[in-house]
Amino acid sequence: MRGFEPAGKLLRQRVRAAGESRGFAVSRLLTHWSEVVGEEIAAQTRPVKIGYSKGGFGATLTLLTTGAAAPMMQMQLPQIREKVNACYGYNAISRISLTQTAPIGFAEGQAQFTPAPKAAPKAPDPQVIAAAARTAEGCKDAGLKSALETLAQNVLTRSAERAAQKKG
Repeated sequence: MRGFEPAGKLLRQRVRAAGESRGFAVSRLLTHWSEVVGEEIAAQTRPVKIGYSKGGFGATLTLLTTGAAAPMMQMQLPQIREKVNACYGYNAISRISLTQTAPIGFAEGQAQFTPAPKAAPKAPDPQVIAAAARTAEGCKDAGLKSALETLAQNVLTRSAERAAQKKG
């Protein structure tokens, strides 16, 4: 081992292998899709594969989109093609094919392109807040006291959740 390594460096080979199996010679197209084509287009499309013709130049990029967004994406195909070719650095993509899917379906056909928003954290129990305040009561430093209260709230909340799980 050479010590600590960035996670991206550890995953680079696996992402490259998965991308190359779908025809993506440049894995950046998959990993940075929203940066390549823009947030609006990335929210409605996802690259699925790149198909190369046997003797010709240029490849066909297949994009997955919902049926409702397909007409708008069809009109933007020239701009998408320019942006993707800019990512490759040369005119690699000569054609883009749209594949429409329903909003629900099996693995590849699912149309959820953006991650679901994170749930808002629950407000802590007032009894837990009071117990945490009593725990950090003797501390004089305001920053340390706040950190201790937060730590105590986390510990007390987790222990209460574990106790509830054991009962249920």
